[in-house]
Amino acid sequence: MNKLESDSESFGGVVYECVRCATLVTNEDLAALPEIKCICGYRILKKRRPSIVKQVKSI
Repeated sequence: MNKLESDSESFGGVVYECVRCATLVTNEDLAALPEIKCICGYRILKKRRPSIVKQVKSI
């Protein structure tokens, strides 16, 4: 886990990953840009899921 991932996910921030180059981008970084796309120019980003799986008890 790199520094960007651990900082953003520990405070509840959303981290996106570029499908083409796998660059991690935070929601705050995307808000600062005029359009939503990666630094490589690709426009498809996917949301990174937390590595910890939540378990819910059934009733």
